[in-house]
Amino acid sequence: MSMTPAVENPVEQLLRSERMPHIWCPGCGIGTTVNCFARAVEECVSDLDNLIIVSGIGCTGRVAGYLELDSFHTTHGRAIPFATGLKLANPKLKVVVYSGDGDLIAIGGNHFIHAARRNADITVICVNNFNYAMTGGQIGPTTPLDAVGTTSPYGVCERPFNLPFLAESCGAVYVARWTAYHVRQMTRAMCEALNKRGFSFVEVITPCPTLYERRNRLGSGLDRMQWFKENSVIKNGVDTRECDIALRQKIVCGKFVDVDRPSLLEMVEAKMASVLHRRRWERMSREQQKPIAMRPMKG
Repeated sequence: MSMTPAVENPVEQLLRSERMPHIWCPGCGIGTTVNCFARAVEECVSDLDNLIIVSGIGCTGRVAGYLELDSFHTTHGRAIPFATGLKLANPKLKVVVYSGDGDLIAIGGNHFIHAARRNADITVICVNNFNYAMTGGQIGPTTPLDAVGTTSPYGVCERPFNLPFLAESCGAVYVARWTAYHVRQMTRAMCEALNKRGFSFVEVITPCPTLYERRNRLGSGLDRMQWFKENSVIKNGVDTRECDIALRQKIVCGKFVDVDRPSLLEMVEAKMASVLHRRRWERMSREQQKPIAMRPMKG
């Protein structure tokens, strides 16, 4: 009897299988994002030796430890400045920051806006589950109004960040948002972000059934995926000011920004070339202005 050969999973080569099973809860969407990222890397990145993953602290911060790539697990909120330093020190690297909304937008928010402003040549993937999941379900800067968390038992009364609008207004050259349901679109967006020069940003909305969904009576992780399917509105190129997220309201998804402008590294190199050119010109000018020694006339 002939046996059909097993089909190799294309993402297995990019995972540290010896560290499985992972720590994420059943129904959590982080694992889905990792699958999509691995497929994007497999499709779009040819030089894995120069691909670096940087993460911070939190549930999503554990992603770096499960990928079979050079990775750095940094302190809370400091993934982006660490990644920027890596890119400036070794420009041939492709540097990816992969972390959660609390790590990137709360304690790391200042680094986020300045890296986008500078157009640092890094890719940032933000897994947004609307709360601090690893530390107990506290509210964060993306928690929707009226949502319940351990630090907001009567509902949030602070307006959350609209991450695509924040990224674009600070200078990001690529901005997209998808949910954990949109696996094909998410993979494509990650691939495009990896190949984009400058600060590229992909937000992925995922369920946190253990904390956020349970406290807000939104059902299981599977229920939430069904909700994403039925309540996501794809609007490619829409004004990012229309991308606010509210509790139990439709989520705007799509690719919103894809523009070109000089990256931080290109600006630094251009500035250094300009300085060196000016110094050469000044040196030549000084040499031309030196007095010429006159020989005494005979007779």
